Amino acid sequence: MTSHTGPMHKYVIEGGFPIKGRIRASGNKNAALPCIAATILAGEPVILRNIPEIEDVLVMFEVLRGIGALVERLGPNDWRVDPRPIERWEVPADLARKVRASILFAGPLLARFGKVTLAPPGGDVIGRRRVDTHLLALEELGARVEIDRVFRFTANKLVGADIFLDEASVTGTENAVMAATKAEGTSIIRNAASEPHVQDLCRLLVAMGAKIDGIGSNVLRIEGPREGDRFELGGADFSIGPDYMEIGSFVGLTAVTRGELVIEGVEPEDLRPLKVGFGRLGIQWELSGRELSIPSGQTMKVVSDLGGQIPKIDDAPWPGFPPDLTSIMAVVATQTDGTVLIHEKMFESRMFWVDKLIGMGARIVLCDPHRAVIAGPVRLTASDLSSPDVRAGMAMVIAALCAEGTSTISNVYQIERGYERIIDRLKTLGAHVTSVE
Repeated sequence: MTSHTGPMHKYVIEGGFPIKGRIRASGNKNAALPCIAATILAGEPVILRNIPEIEDVLVMFEVLRGIGALVERLGPNDWRVDPRPIERWEVPADLARKVRASILFAGPLLARFGKVTLAPPGGDVIGRRRVDTHLLALEELGARVEIDRVFRFTANKLVGADIFLDEASVTGTENAVMAATKAEGTSIIRNAASEPHVQDLCRLLVAMGAKIDGIGSNVLRIEGPREGDRFELGGADFSIGPDYMEIGSFVGLTAVTRGELVIEGVEPEDLRPLKVGFGRLGIQWELSGRELSIPSGQTMKVVSDLGGQIPKIDDAPWPGFPPDLTSIMAVVATQTDGTVLIHEKMFESRMFWVDKLIGMGARIVLCDPHRAVIAGPVRLTASDLSSPDVRAGMAMVIAALCAEGTSTISNVYQIERGYERIIDRLKTLGAHVTSVE
């Protein structure tokens, strides 16, 4: 399996062409990554389906191979992992630094071997991203943590505990749940994250034989083995849910290019928080079963709060509006009639990239690292851009596709870490976009 990364190519995008057609939602990247790590806990092979073909996924499978697992690609989005030959508990440092999700190997390797060595994880640079929650949760289950340029976790045995997480960390919750499946007795995780991808991980673990109650809520109860039991999780054949971040990105893109789109394979329940956010910008869609239709002729007008007050779109842990879509909403707001405040509460530096939008002609006041007031609509003009992270990168693609003229975007590796075959898929929808060396 070869990685196709590198800073060598860039996107050339000609704006002003409406998006039209049908597309199928990719599997949720943020569900695929913990599910790949969870295969370590199985005593039999695990088949994972609907896994997106993206860079972060390829790196996670490379990690599994690096510690001894047999990883086989069954088809474009289906993989088989046999974790039985794994004998290493040290995550290869060069791979750990490539992807932030490498931290997810801590819980399952600790549960399986009683020890794990892990270099500090890499990934997006969007402000300070703590790992404290992971450490605290694993310590409560009986792990000892030493930090000396690398993280070293050891445990004689893991014992169930009643844990209150200091923040509703998605990956912190996932690590705690994976470790708790092998911890003796009952574990309760309070203030747990409940995003759809956390739910997917829990459903995979249940399919493997784990006992987990409260999936979808912020209190998870996990029944581990009884004292002295040789408890082993089995194999499973599991399909990852659709990526609502990608779906939200395509909704925004369709609206700003004045196009129309049908997205197949959506999970309606995952889209409810998104509907509220997009609704504030006058954007509607229609659902029929698992198909979402974005009709042309959207209102694209900010819906004021009572008394004509300026509304805000702010992110929050699930079921709040997802932080990964605030970048997309900033672009959509530039094309919407009215003024809105975008408040990104969860990451310090995620709004800094809006200076690039201002350079394209957007009317934005960046109040501080978290808040931007955006007034529209304005006609954006093409620019030369560089992608700082996955979602801001996609936001730049969307801005370029609705701008006047031809833009270039470099550092597109960041975009391809989160969006599957994005150039090919955009082309099928009528976008004028090419990838050049």
